[in-house]
Amino acid sequence: MNLHRPNANEALQTKNRSRNVAPQSGICSRCLDGCKGNCDMFQATFRGRELLYPQPFGKVTAGADKDYPVDYSHLNIMGYALGAKGIAPDPDKATFPAVDTETSFGFSQKVKMKVPIFTGALGSTDIARINWNHFAVGAAISGISLVCGENVCGIDPELELDGQGMVTKSPEMDRRVKMYRRYHEGYGDILVQINVEDTRNGVAEYVIEKLGAETIELKWGQGAKCIGGEIKVNSLERAIELKNRGYIVTPDPENPAFQAAFKAGPLKQFERHSRLGFIDQENFMKEVERLRNLGAKRITLKTGAYPMRELAMAIRWSGDANIDLLTIDGAPGGTGMSPWRMMTEWGIPSIYLHSMAYELCDRLARNGKRVPDLAFAGGFSSEDHVFKALAMGAPYCKAVCIGRALMIPGMVGKNTEKWLRGEDGGLPPSISKFGFSKEEIFMNYEILKEKYGSEADSFPLGAIGIYNVVDKIKVGLQQIMAGSRNWKVEYISRDDIFSLTEECAKITGTKYVMDAYREEALEIIDS
Repeated sequence: MNLHRPNANEALQTKNRSRNVAPQSGICSRCLDGCKGNCDMFQATFRGRELLYPQPFGKVTAGADKDYPVDYSHLNIMGYALGAKGIAPDPDKATFPAVDTETSFGFSQKVKMKVPIFTGALGSTDIARINWNHFAVGAAISGISLVCGENVCGIDPELELDGQGMVTKSPEMDRRVKMYRRYHEGYGDILVQINVEDTRNGVAEYVIEKLGAETIELKWGQGAKCIGGEIKVNSLERAIELKNRGYIVTPDPENPAFQAAFKAGPLKQFERHSRLGFIDQENFMKEVERLRNLGAKRITLKTGAYPMRELAMAIRWSGDANIDLLTIDGAPGGTGMSPWRMMTEWGIPSIYLHSMAYELCDRLARNGKRVPDLAFAGGFSSEDHVFKALAMGAPYCKAVCIGRALMIPGMVGKNTEKWLRGEDGGLPPSISKFGFSKEEIFMNYEILKEKYGSEADSFPLGAIGIYNVVDKIKVGLQQIMAGSRNWKVEYISRDDIFSLTEECAKITGTKYVMDAYREEALEIIDS
């Protein structure tokens, strides 16, 4: 494993002074009285709880950098010279552009997607709010699903509640759903996620009845953290407002000492936290039934990097309740707002969690029970990751949830709009080498212009950036699938990946490289 230094990290904008570091604590091997910084403990001396989170808040997404003993890089993809699945084995027909990357998920009313990927949950963080139009339009024109995360109504400054605390108006939620629906063309859907506070405030009722939302996602957790959703708040008045809406806000904005600290300057932000959810089978089944009675056409579930017990509950209960999609998110995940050390050190890493999921699903299927459609999440960013995850969970895994890698092109495209206007110093050389107009810079701009006409000129450039990235993943996946002789997603199997180490083979149940197709090879030699 690579050296992990838990007392300094670029995410926290901290570093060790000494070139030698104690491997367990991360503290410099020679801690000097008189040192002028800048490790975690040095900064925490002044800023305390601020050092829990990646900095600067609202401008970064963060992904933990712990190097696990085994991860998805310890799998390789099989390529074959024999046969073709889903097409005639004819060189003139079995070309990689002929590969069909469409997938679908759902129990009775399925959702089709042009590429087997969808976004992570984009909820109440500033990153999600500021970039939403880019994310929503990008997902819609790409034909993939979009997850609107938790607490969107709860933090809406223009939120209106009735006497029972139920949402009657939320312009921010309206904007989010309508922006995706504006360009939706029958592929993908917007999944509206709800947590404890959302349930209490009637968010599901609002989005189903007022906005026509069809898919509601229940949330048990995520890979990035083992607590509820959280954001930071820069205003005392806003912090008090959110506390009055029923959220946990720390430090207490109504405490005179903290008010004085905020006004004096050393306390710069408050944190708004969601409550922890607690699961039991009876209430889970009741909630699923309640949502269906409200008119939800589909109900999905997102669960996090919990141990095998909770994973088994998620799989079995989802199957019994006819859940349409179960997303299983492994550690360490990526986030717009999670405690850094928690994200780095908690939870079951993705490859271990997904291996457990396959084992449990296969056992459930052998017992004659329904296995829900799965999606795997947890650190994926490229076409090879998508293929490996689909193969690892085959035939149960239908899609791959991608977080930060689908957010990045949205943010880059948004900033390109500013740079094209000459703001912030204009186009950097990394972009101007492609040209000085959006038509020159964005490869698929003219393709979209041909399809959408003049309307494409109004697309946010982050949306076009996301379209380009999805296109890259699609074409890359077509190439890998053709090489593994799979012309449809449904034909991808666990035989199409193998382990590079015996430890990986033991964990994943995939063949060790020296054993894969060994029997067939020896039979050929010995015949």
